[in-house]
Amino acid sequence: MQAIAGLDLGDKTLGVAVSDAMLGVASPLRTIRRRKFTQDAEELLAILSARAISGVILGLPRNMDGTEGPRCQKTRAFARNLSRLAPLSIGFWDERLSTVAAERALLEADTSRKRRAEVIDHVAAAYILQGALDRLRHIRQDTA
Repeated sequence: MQAIAGLDLGDKTLGVAVSDAMLGVASPLRTIRRRKFTQDAEELLAILSARAISGVILGLPRNMDGTEGPRCQKTRAFARNLSRLAPLSIGFWDERLSTVAAERALLEADTSRKRRAEVIDHVAAAYILQGALDRLRHIRQDTA
């Protein structure tokens, strides 16, 4: 098994989290300040390459009623463009409320407002990735 990455794609930032090689635990890694797609992809692919990441889970920002809006279209377009640059497996995970959960966890950890603003995106990416990892583990247990 190889590690995978979780991404929380926003208009201004891209939160990045990574799993361990056993696909059990997601850890927040860093936040990329978005500029142009080519620059964002270059920085992201450098991170993925350095960590031997084999796949990516992108948070899919569905509406609260489950429908897909313009933000989902942007996320799917980002995935299509990224897949043209690297042979990565790319999947999607419903990210509704991931930022809320990350914010709550940071508040419980008594993180300052300034620090929360710095880390919220990659902590949210870790929530997205952990949800997908938990689901994969559940599927593997069901088939064993």
